[in-house]
Amino acid sequence: MKLHSFHIPVMGIGFTIDTPLKVSHLGIDSVISLVDDILLEKLRKMYCEMFEMPYHEISESIEDFRAKRITSYLNLINDLAEEKFGKLKEITTGCSNELKQYFNILPDTSALKQQFKSLTSYGFNLSKLKDLLETNLSMGSIDVNIMTKVDKENYQKAQLLPVKYNDAHAALRGYANSNLSSSVILSAGMNPRLYSYMEEFEDFYADAKGRIKKKIVLKVSDYRSALIQGKFLAKKGLWVSEYRIESGLNCGGHAFATDGYLMGPILAQFRDNKEELTQEIHKILVDALSHKKAHIPSLPLPIKITTQGGVGTAEEHQFLLEHYKVDSVGWGTPFLLVPEATTVDKDTLNKLVDAKEEDLYLSNISPLGVPFNNLKGNTKDEEKSILIKKNRPGSSCPKKYVALNKEFTEKAICSASRHYQYLKIKELDKKELPKKTYQKEYDKIVQKACACVGLGTAALLKYNLDTKKEGEGVSVCPGPNMAYFSKTMNLKEITEHIYGKSDVIVRNDRPNMFIKELDLYLEFLKTKLEETKDSVNGKQKKYLSTFAKNLSEGISYYQHIFGGLKTAFKNSKLQIQSDLDKGRNVLNQICSELEELQIKTKNG
Repeated sequence: MKLHSFHIPVMGIGFTIDTPLKVSHLGIDSVISLVDDILLEKLRKMYCEMFEMPYHEISESIEDFRAKRITSYLNLINDLAEEKFGKLKEITTGCSNELKQYFNILPDTSALKQQFKSLTSYGFNLSKLKDLLETNLSMGSIDVNIMTKVDKENYQKAQLLPVKYNDAHAALRGYANSNLSSSVILSAGMNPRLYSYMEEFEDFYADAKGRIKKKIVLKVSDYRSALIQGKFLAKKGLWVSEYRIESGLNCGGHAFATDGYLMGPILAQFRDNKEELTQEIHKILVDALSHKKAHIPSLPLPIKITTQGGVGTAEEHQFLLEHYKVDSVGWGTPFLLVPEATTVDKDTLNKLVDAKEEDLYLSNISPLGVPFNNLKGNTKDEEKSILIKKNRPGSSCPKKYVALNKEFTEKAICSASRHYQYLKIKELDKKELPKKTYQKEYDKIVQKACACVGLGTAALLKYNLDTKKEGEGVSVCPGPNMAYFSKTMNLKEITEHIYGKSDVIVRNDRPNMFIKELDLYLEFLKTKLEETKDSVNGKQKKYLSTFAKNLSEGISYYQHIFGGLKTAFKNSKLQIQSDLDKGRNVLNQICSELEELQIKTKNG
């Protein structure tokens, strides 16, 4: 039974690497990234020593070491979290501080919280309290994230290994073989080979009672993507238990922008079509399972709709729950400022506390070629700049998790690596371009940063672990929302903020989450238009026109929704409506420029 209406999404590679060990016993769901098995192994060793448990190293010489490292780490975290949860419920000598914290961070509307208070106000009946705890308390889910496209091929003694040893495949196997009963969040788009590989693991299928030990969650940014992927998996006999809708731009980490579709209309589509989605996919699932001669659920299995990206106030949180009927709301970026929950080194934490709007920007530093939310002045970028000044751009690429580029080599290399950038610059030099054009192309090459290392280093620094291989540079990827949170918080403070008991935001100029996303999309469209001003083709014109049309429809949707609200956003409704009018004016200006460009190209 889920007691909280929020969850902590995956952040970076190392920021939520051990979050379940910090919050799962308190009933909070969170997500571990499975990108970096080297980091997982280092933390497994650390925790084994800390809790005086035997540690047997899983070295790279062991067959299938990546999957085995992941399995071992997840089993350890699960065992330690279950032990903490068991101790929390032990009330022989009274209520522990952890038990009190469990109930303190629940919303005041929680019936369970009220029951606990009434049972413990004037001493307590041991038997009744024990019964309450055993019947109602549950751990937070220890979920994992796999970026489906980060599926690097692997070699052994120069020999290419079978596909099942690719990085994402091995991560999936590592999770599938673990003791966890939780969810895998699949993000960054569809990987048909990986999805097909899931068929091989029993834990992803429903049992005779319709229970699934390891549930599949798809992180998506629009309804069409959810439907395509949900159907694909159903044809394999696999049910998607949750569709996690993330804002395309108002989020942390990689930003998978939609074609101008805004979050509100997308959530409304999921809400209004949930029953149809369930029935359509259930029918495909039944057909697939009958061919497999597997157990067929008589009724459609449940589907959850959750969301994340840019939420920052209790009012927004409640609106998402009530208006869009979502099952849970992800709070990511603000939790980077909660040391009780996430793993961030002191220097990075201070930078995040001080961050303003101008310090947070959408960059092109990711080797994946996807826009990436970045913080100015992070130490990984500073490291990168020093190497560029020394005329030795690029990373030594110590971990190679994003070595996916085969432009120059038979064996894939990373576009942030020194090897790749040397070859790319060499190619550029041969073009004999004008100085200004050359510099522009050169900057595009060297701006790529070693994110797969930088996004995990904070955990090593936080725990004083060896960084000889990685270096000390930290990449951090907060969403734009970070600008409005300006102090570190404990769990009590952040949960009271989420549930409306207090307000940690001291600024009074924070825009509504839907307005912020609209502004980010308008800025994104402006940039795309600017990029095509010198030469635009038919495909680009169609993309820009469709993008603008979708934004226009999104603004009209919000004007209708906010115009009809009676109680929600009572104090900010006029400001929201004014901001929507401003957004409309900005879009009209962009559309005028787009029309001029089309006429200019036509008359070309």
